[in-house]
Amino acid sequence: MVRGRPASRVDAVVDAVGARLRSESWSVGQRLPSIRKAALDHGVSKNTMAEAYDRLVAAGLLEVRAGSGYYVVRRDRVPVTSAPQPHVSAAVDLVSLLREQLDKSYAVRPGDGRPPASWMEGSELRRWFTASRAVEGADTFGYGSSYGLAALRERLRVMLLERSISAAEDGVLLTHGANHALDLIIRHFLRPGDTVLVDDPGYYPLFGKLALAGIRMEGVKRNEDGPDVEELNAKLALGPKAFFTQSQAHNPTGSSLAPSVAFSILQAAERSGMIIVENDAFADIVAPTLTRLAALDQLQRVLYVGTFSKTLSASLRCGFVAGSPPVISALRDIKMLTTVASSDYVEAFVLGLIERGHYLRHLRRLRARIEKSHLKTLTALEGAGLSVKAPKVPGFYVWAELPPRVDEMELVKAAAERSIFLAPGSLFRPNRIPLERGAIRVNVAYGADQRLIDFLKSALR
Repeated sequence: MVRGRPASRVDAVVDAVGARLRSESWSVGQRLPSIRKAALDHGVSKNTMAEAYDRLVAAGLLEVRAGSGYYVVRRDRVPVTSAPQPHVSAAVDLVSLLREQLDKSYAVRPGDGRPPASWMEGSELRRWFTASRAVEGADTFGYGSSYGLAALRERLRVMLLERSISAAEDGVLLTHGANHALDLIIRHFLRPGDTVLVDDPGYYPLFGKLALAGIRMEGVKRNEDGPDVEELNAKLALGPKAFFTQSQAHNPTGSSLAPSVAFSILQAAERSGMIIVENDAFADIVAPTLTRLAALDQLQRVLYVGTFSKTLSASLRCGFVAGSPPVISALRDIKMLTTVASSDYVEAFVLGLIERGHYLRHLRRLRARIEKSHLKTLTALEGAGLSVKAPKVPGFYVWAELPPRVDEMELVKAAAERSIFLAPGSLFRPNRIPLERGAIRVNVAYGADQRLIDFLKSALR
């Protein structure tokens, strides 16, 4: 049954027959009643019964033999689960925080990386997401351009100009979100054993991708004004191929990049020959005039990654990467080989929201919610005994340091026992080594929840 939808007759038949199959009421290889006979037994139409059987085939409980009928699947045809290879296990361990963000088993969720669904559903976007209508400009039943929908790419070029970034017509590639863009960049530029620099603390899903590719990560300390320039310059001796960083509304610290630091980073990249990958996932909730590396460099050595998934819906996978045309062409080839194309339908849907003004109105409400929650969270966390450095630009996250001698992992475990989901600071480090002083990343949407504050006051007493 589809969540949120009343059970249909097909659902009822699937549940009934599926239960019998799982309880082994029929023997392996046994032929089930014909569609006509089963339809009479269940009191449904032949079409309903045929769809139910097809769903059970898709679920791996039945197999269909042309001209013969439906049979209970052979147990020896069910694939045996094997243990993942070590490098896969290591990469998954780095992104273990994602499991709870997807499975959502905790009642209080200050460690979540995404805004709550209510912030999206409570706006006018809800009716556009649920409307069953064709999307203008989309090739619903075919593949779109390998670059992505041309009209949305052109619109993105205009949006980038507002951030002082000039992208060529063939300098923008649409992707299935920012993570897809990062994956394409890693595949193109890096080989196992290569060294890259990353923010420390930084974006932990990136660390998992790099680990999966066999890339060596070296962290660069993240300060309130951006990456530590002295540490960055010292680590150029390691011969890094790339530096992955976030300029504004940094995940997880919420910090922002200062112009002087940005200039020093570009100088370091020029001296060393490394590329810079700038992930600006939260660009639409901060001012376009804030410092971006891509604006200073004009996409010569910088690859600029963006997404709509953080501001529209985590389920709406639509992002992009902007860069020099030769690099974008190479990334497009990898995109074609790995995913063929991005969704023309989703891209046209996003474009429609932008062109009709719905996205802009939604962003205004979203920014207002962030600013209000940001202030409440700072006040509540400080009152609970945490040390919080207020970001210059309000974003989704704040970085809260624990009192001295408080073990962050013990705090996380104690919170879990009370169904409170915390994100420990060590998970945002490329080497997973705890910081000198424990910390947690807090999503401002949940940071002032009284259940969290009461727990912290008690645990840190």
